[in-house]
Amino acid sequence: MLTYNLDISEDSLWIRTTPGPTALAQPYYVTEAGRFRAGRRFETSRTHKDSFLLFLTTEGEGQLIQGEYVLRMTPGTAVLIDCRTPQKYRTAPGADCWEHYWVHMDGAGVRALFEIIDPGGRPAAIPVSETLGEIFDHLLHRVEQETASAVLSASLDVHRILQRLASARLRELPGADRNHRELMETAADYIREHYAEDLHIETLLGITHLSRSYFLRLFRQHMGTTPYNFLLRTRVTRARELLEMTDLPVAVIAERVGFGNETNFSSRFSAVAGITPSACRRQAIARAGDTSRS
Repeated sequence: MLTYNLDISEDSLWIRTTPGPTALAQPYYVTEAGRFRAGRRFETSRTHKDSFLLFLTTEGEGQLIQGEYVLRMTPGTAVLIDCRTPQKYRTAPGADCWEHYWVHMDGAGVRALFEIIDPGGRPAAIPVSETLGEIFDHLLHRVEQETASAVLSASLDVHRILQRLASARLRELPGADRNHRELMETAADYIREHYAEDLHIETLLGITHLSRSYFLRLFRQHMGTTPYNFLLRTRVTRARELLEMTDLPVAVIAERVGFGNETNFSSRFSAVAGITPSACRRQAIARAGDTSRS
């Protein structure tokens, strides 16, 4: 359900687009975007929308209400929310206007960075540099064009914006959260050192002294993936090194990196690397041959 009072100036911009196959294949894609100069009566309430919504306030003040959280959105701050949770946003009470950029977006990349920017679904007004507005202007221009090149450029713009928010969020972590980040880095280092062993999550829980559910949430927030996928990627990376730099049999490599047997290794390696172990080795041999002839 959506209700709104669209109290905006005539020079406000609202762009709608329907993402095609090229856009949907990107880790970040835009469905709507705009730049509003909203008056005192501007207000939007929504129960659900399958997207994330990003605000950048440039003048005046806005107010966001989502669950138990009430935020003042002041100039020079950005806020990212998940619209799958009911929300209300408006020109802040007492403010004459709320001038802001906004973008509805989605994609695997957005979902991954959201867990860093708003851990636990806790929205925050994040201070940003003035140059972020320039990226938004470029993004709006690209969204309007809708060419394949523009779609790729818009995806990159969204990545640049979210990357800055994630970096800013990590820099402002309180002491407890910094300690959590250090614990997750310790767990990741343990995986890197013991990837060839039969690792279990209970070992990582023993190192960090956290509950299973809390550990999994923190690991995904700080490392961008699950512990299992991190282990899997580490094993595949080491396997690629052995395939490309040695003549060890595939079965031996499978054992060395912790996959146990060649069948399991081939299946997991192909799923992560997008190529079979044998094809990976053939490509390395072909590259070496090309280099020797040059």
